[in-house]
Amino acid sequence: MNRYNILEDLEYKDTVTISLMFENELSKEIRILMKENQIMKEHKTAFPITVEIFEGEIEFGVEKQIHKLVKGDIVSLSANIPHDLKANKNSIIRLTLAKKDSVARVSGVLKL
Repeated sequence: MNRYNILEDLEYKDTVTISLMFENELSKEIRILMKENQIMKEHKTAFPITVEIFEGEIEFGVEKQIHKLVKGDIVSLSANIPHDLKANKNSIIRLTLAKKDSVARVSGVLKL
């Protein structure tokens, strides 16, 4: 059994914070903390992803079209689809990655 409390140790920093919550034989669960007005520039992944807005509100750009996502929204995205994020409010985002994907790749988006 894996256990993680997504609400523990919340600290909104001057950069987007990415934490591995846990991984299993199928996927990796990531927590992303974004302070209001922070962005993750356009990027894509070789694997499908699932994004859940646990708290807050973001603008989720998919192929140049902006989608407002709010607390409780869950979206899935196929592989190789360009997307970007902007936090309209302090936000807690749960990102589900394929097992073969890496946390380092997600962190690398911040350096683009």
